Amino acid sequence: MKITRLGKEFATLTAVPEVGDQFPEFTVKNSNGQTVQLSDLLTKTLLISVVPDINTSVCSLQTKKFNEEVDQYGDINFVTISTNTPSQQSQWCAAQNVKKMQLLSDQEQNFGKATHLLMSDSGLLARSVWVINSQGQIIYREIVGEMTNEPNYNQVLDQLNQN
Repeated sequence: MKITRLGKEFATLTAVPEVGDQFPEFTVKNSNGQTVQLSDLLTKTLLISVVPDINTSVCSLQTKKFNEEVDQYGDINFVTISTNTPSQQSQWCAAQNVKKMQLLSDQEQNFGKATHLLMSDSGLLARSVWVINSQGQIIYREIVGEMTNEPNYNQVLDQLNQN
């Protein structure tokens, strides 16, 4: 899959997990620097919002939008993953007055490599959204082909409404 940025080819993704696949195991760091694994998050349906850089406008918009919408869903776990450091993520949360959201850092690129979402030339993750059931199976995915576009929020929320 080709990823563009402002209409110009930016990266190519291969072997990205599909709907119906088991989501690959990964490790990331939480705001306290503690390791979090996929299995830690599968206590209920999981929504993973992946952004290239939390400190850019589209990534910030995506993160805030999901934070607002997901509050009404008590039966899901919601995380945002980026390659920003835990410190950068905490600073973003403080600046945006976000208190409940769980931002997870893939600074070590384990998540990006496991999912094949790491765009190697830039070291950034491809913008994407994943819904994973409590057994670890992917039930929805959207990989945004143009980095400057937001995901289709309505489709993701519709998927959550079906669970």
